[in-house]
Amino acid sequence: MTKLLAIDGLNIVRRVYEASPEPDSHEKAETALRHALSSFRNLVGAHAPTHVLAAFDFGGPTWRHALYERYREGRAPMPSYLRDALPDFHERLREHGMAVVMVPEVEADDVIGTCVMRWLGEGRGDAVVATTDKDLHGLIAHGALVWDHFKGEWHDDAWVRARFGVAPELLPDLLALMGDPTDGVPGVSKIGMKTAAKLLNAYGGLDAVMAGAGILKTPLGERLRAERETLYLSKQLVELKLDVKLGVTWNALAYGQP
Repeated sequence: MTKLLAIDGLNIVRRVYEASPEPDSHEKAETALRHALSSFRNLVGAHAPTHVLAAFDFGGPTWRHALYERYREGRAPMPSYLRDALPDFHERLREHGMAVVMVPEVEADDVIGTCVMRWLGEGRGDAVVATTDKDLHGLIAHGALVWDHFKGEWHDDAWVRARFGVAPELLPDLLALMGDPTDGVPGVSKIGMKTAAKLLNAYGGLDAVMAGAGILKTPLGERLRAERETLYLSKQLVELKLDVKLGVTWNALAYGQP
């Protein structure tokens, strides 16, 4: 049975780097990437995939910035020492038989989403996504499993429902309603996770929420109506782009230790 392991590269690298209290430096970057390489190798060893995708952001503006110029406005840039060391790190991953994929103007999430959906759509086998990124948890609705490398735990349908209060297929709608300050996704004012989950479980997706709760003569209904355009913009921002031209074949992703 074939198995795809899709690794959210910077999700691991950034967390390992930021776990150190040391000030930014070349030495800190080298140490972090050495530990990150071990994490990648441990992932491959633990999950025994036949195919590996190590996805990274290409860098620079993306299609989401073109849609909303304030996207990720408040996010701190990657430390220069770490950014400068990444090309060598990518080469080390390739030396260990892992395919590194970066596509201009899209994020690693879009690369992973496109690859995983194609893999599952073709019935090729299991798909495991190594990440802690909530946006990628929507892939669970389509048959993928998410592995939290840092906690050593599986995230499945039951985990998403317990954590967010909605089914995985409603996760993009939940994030659109509540927004995401980390990524600068606006959402609807004064709607948090609990209110968003309550709305979605009562009415369904965003269109049903707007058709139901959005016509109520209450402060919540008024906000939904007043911020309708912002809500649907937020939905576009949190949804994965699933038609990315990856530029690789399944054979290119086949894992092989050199």
